[in-house]
Amino acid sequence: MKKIQNKETQIVKKENIFPVEISEVMKTSYLDYAMSVIVARALPDVRDGLKPVQRRILYAMWEDGLRANSKFKKSASVVGAVLAKYHPHGDMAVYDALVRMAQDFTLRYPLVEGQGNFGSIDGDEAAAYRYTEARLSKIGEMMLKDIEKNTVDFIPNYDGTTKEPVVLPSPLPQLLLNGALGIAVGMATNIPPHNLGEVVDALVYLLYHPKADTEDLFRFIKGPDFPTGGEIFNQREVIQAYSQGKGPILIRGKAEIETTGSKTQIVIKEIPFQVQKSSLLEQIAKLVQEKKIEGIRTIRDESDKEGMRVVLELQRDVKPEIVLNLLYKFTDLQKIFYLNMLALVDGIQPKILSLKEVLSYFLIHRQNVVLRRTKHDLEKAERSAHILKGLVKCLGNIDKVIRIIRSSRDREEAKKRLKKSFQLDDIQADAILDTRLASLARLERKKIEEELKNLQKEIKELRAILKSPEKVKEIMKKELLQLKETFGDERKTKIHLEKIKELSKEELIIPEETIVTLSAGGYLKRINPKNYRLQKRGGKGILGTKTNEEDFIELLTLANTRDDLLFFTNSGKVFKLPVFEIPEAQKTAKGKSIFQFLPLSPQEKVLALISLSKKEKPSFLVLVTKNGIIKRTSLEEFKNITRKGLFAINLKKGDLLKQVKKSSGEDEILLITKKGQLIRFREKEVRVMGRQAAGIRGMRLKGEDEIMAMEIFSPQKEGLLFLVSENGFGKKTELKSYRVQKKGGAGIKAMKINEKTGNLISAQILTKKEEELILFTKKGKILKTSLSSVPKLSRSARGVRLIKLDADDKLIWAMAV
Repeated sequence: MKKIQNKETQIVKKENIFPVEISEVMKTSYLDYAMSVIVARALPDVRDGLKPVQRRILYAMWEDGLRANSKFKKSASVVGAVLAKYHPHGDMAVYDALVRMAQDFTLRYPLVEGQGNFGSIDGDEAAAYRYTEARLSKIGEMMLKDIEKNTVDFIPNYDGTTKEPVVLPSPLPQLLLNGALGIAVGMATNIPPHNLGEVVDALVYLLYHPKADTEDLFRFIKGPDFPTGGEIFNQREVIQAYSQGKGPILIRGKAEIETTGSKTQIVIKEIPFQVQKSSLLEQIAKLVQEKKIEGIRTIRDESDKEGMRVVLELQRDVKPEIVLNLLYKFTDLQKIFYLNMLALVDGIQPKILSLKEVLSYFLIHRQNVVLRRTKHDLEKAERSAHILKGLVKCLGNIDKVIRIIRSSRDREEAKKRLKKSFQLDDIQADAILDTRLASLARLERKKIEEELKNLQKEIKELRAILKSPEKVKEIMKKELLQLKETFGDERKTKIHLEKIKELSKEELIIPEETIVTLSAGGYLKRINPKNYRLQKRGGKGILGTKTNEEDFIELLTLANTRDDLLFFTNSGKVFKLPVFEIPEAQKTAKGKSIFQFLPLSPQEKVLALISLSKKEKPSFLVLVTKNGIIKRTSLEEFKNITRKGLFAINLKKGDLLKQVKKSSGEDEILLITKKGQLIRFREKEVRVMGRQAAGIRGMRLKGEDEIMAMEIFSPQKEGLLFLVSENGFGKKTELKSYRVQKKGGAGIKAMKINEKTGNLISAQILTKKEEELILFTKKGKILKTSLSSVPKLSRSARGVRLIKLDADDKLIWAMAV
């Protein structure tokens, strides 16, 4: 021993100990570990498509005689055999791999047949290995066919006590049939399962057309074929992913809309691969609870041994297509499978492979198996023929053979004398001595001669195969087609050529009526009208929103969740906001500040709201101010409203925009004042103007009167005008009671207004579809009552009481729905 002095420390050096940099040790050790994980644990071999643990399980079961037609054996014995002989890792790693190979919802063609609880698609775990039993499935047994014929190489096991196969003969490309999932160091593989019949057809084609590309092979392999079924879209994108060896594949579960009478339900019959049914149901329930998906009444799992059936019962008046699209968007009913065909080539090199490369490597492997099997059979046949030739020589002179054997002192002398007399070698002489006396009869001799003749014929055929690549191809083709005949089945996953249309946010919104309110303090919200129960006319109403003395509901409009809402401000600008972007609130909620939705200046105030449906095709917007100024502008000028807004009208000083309505160009217009005056004139009297125009006089007002409302209607549809005052009085009057006049006049009396009734706050032309009346008060109370309780009266009548108001409360809005 000698000491070596270093600048910083002393290192004691023995005969075989040398100083090294720790960084080098770490680097080398990590690379060794990484390669061990990649090659010996995580990645499958492209030839048999198996990871080492899977290969060892199958080989151990084959060694123990657990064939497809044998009795089941405890999984614990399989795990024990694998651990004892081949796999120096944990027992759960082995059992988990065994369980996976037995699950028909994980593998397209399970390699192991299990008995007992091997888990479920709900995510239930398998029972412990002491409770379950297993054996090879028929296709699993086929993986090892001819392994005893020197078709693959064997290497020593981890402790050198026995040998294990480097790869299995595998007559089918398991890498594609059952796919693979594995995470190594710095890389991962994710290969989907495929249909056996399609894969065989592609292999046969490639066997005779080696220059074929991936697109050619897609004449046979349509794409993944998952054990759980489902649907795949955009085959062009799928082909591209398979050509590159990686890429996204969009998969969907199979869901159908069923309608029986008034009941509509969505039935999920298949789910995407690797999705747990229980997790999917939890996702749906959570989304329903959070109101991200609306319209689902109940969720039932009716799955049984016949198959999957998850029933989502829908509420009435809900479009099932929208609910289904929401399920696709927000749950695992639709997901992306990221293809990454990474596998080991030559047992050591990880490589991303295209579809053609995977099939080509398998064909090379299969060709080697056929050649090695043929050589093994040839050698065996030649040995047998050699022995039979010796037997035939001796059988021609049986008496001499018997004399030599009887006159010899022992077996060795008899052997030497036979070799000399009949020109035999050791093998042939031993065979003669081992032959039973009964076999020397004339009948047996004929059998031996016939057997030799057959062997010579077989030897000739086997030699011809080894000399002819075409004969090898024919054998490979024949065996592949036989496997297709035995194990082939129908495709489970449906392939769609077209690409899924990306749905807009609006298309994912369930269309339903909603009330949008804006308070004087600038708080915006929308409320579902169904939240209000029906009451009798004249009641006090219920609290509909939280307000205080400084804030109250100022603007309301009825809209659809798929509409666009236009906000007109005191600066003459107009802003646009989709209704669905306004969060639905409880009836007592305050709402959210409008400044969270629109880029308004602090001094800017919204004066009018109007909803525009995307289905409607109105030609114009008609705007009216409180001072009676009216303006008509083409709707095209409001088509592209930017986030910053557009100018809609040039307001005069002291005037405010009061209301905005849609028109067709052939309608009639009603202007109603808060003091009960009304004027009716034709729309064409108001010429079309640009957005920045100020407008013209529509009605002459008296004193402090101002425009309260505007109604636009088709003259062919004479109906009823419904008026409501701020103190809760209302009535219906025939429209024909109001004659058509010229614009700009003072109009006629529409309703008797006095101190008891208060000023008018609402006017609406009724159609036959309205059945209910919703009233909003300044203090946030809401009354929902039957519209039929409101009588039809003359135009000079004051109406009947609709709601009982507190002394300091007023009605601010009324709407018949």
